[in-house]
Amino acid sequence: MRKTSAVLATLSLAALALTGCASAPSFAGETCDRAADSSAILDSVNVDGELGSKPDVEVFGPVKGSKTSFADAVVGDGRTLESTSQPFVLDLTFFAGDSGKPLYETEYNDDLSRVHSISYWSQRSAGLEKVLECATGGSRVVAVLTPEGFGQANVEAFGLDDDENVVAVIDVLDVSLARAEGTPQFNDAQGMPTVVRAPDGTPGVIVPDSPSPKKSVTQTLIKGDGAVVEKGQTIITNLTAVGWDDKKVATSTWGSEPNIGPAANELVGATVGSQLLVVVPEADGNKATAIVVDILGIVPTPEQ
Repeated sequence: MRKTSAVLATLSLAALALTGCASAPSFAGETCDRAADSSAILDSVNVDGELGSKPDVEVFGPVKGSKTSFADAVVGDGRTLESTSQPFVLDLTFFAGDSGKPLYETEYNDDLSRVHSISYWSQRSAGLEKVLECATGGSRVVAVLTPEGFGQANVEAFGLDDDENVVAVIDVLDVSLARAEGTPQFNDAQGMPTVVRAPDGTPGVIVPDSPSPKKSVTQTLIKGDGAVVEKGQTIITNLTAVGWDDKKVATSTWGSEPNIGPAANELVGATVGSQLLVVVPEADGNKATAIVVDILGIVPTPEQ
């Protein structure tokens, strides 16, 4: 499990690394059409087993195709993957398209803290972006990846022929929120930053010219209707931190990997789907900072 950055543990900038803040491409709207590219894929593969358990797969190779394509063997009724940076958990296995030999598999260990994004997986196999776009939680996807979709480095690493396709069986186990969702809240505290949002939810923070607060201040900007965050829980968040004095973005997880880690004290009692503004005053050599946090989910505690 990835450790959270210092900003989530203490909501300070003592050990915060600079990251990009580009907004993530969104699939929502008319482009979010989860129609199978080719139902014939399901005739090339026999898949048995429960979702989330290592599947029993037989590949009727050689599996041919001129483009990366997919079909949903099981359509889940969970949340939809709306953007390349949305947090979710999957298990997958790759098979050689000619021989049906297993090439790679994830843990299949029921650990829902293995949270990543489509961007993370597509950096490893570019074709997975198309395959996962608009998939829903609880789905099992069967895909055929061309050598380009699988990745030339992977083709060479696994000793595949240059024109050999790869079959992927993907279980989308759990999908978190892409952004805060809930009821906007009224806050009358004067001298606090204003938060604006792009269509995909990426926040922008407008810091006033007034002096920063002398004490930490927390405001709920959007109140979600999800579960209540409790002390000691591991949560999934996106955040943007802006320096009060220089008014520059110090860090942002938007468009990259979400933060996974223990809930900071300022977030305990908030609900999943909420967006909070936390202003941390100057202290211990750290500058005053305004931090916007979207609470996207809670990682379940594994059953013993």
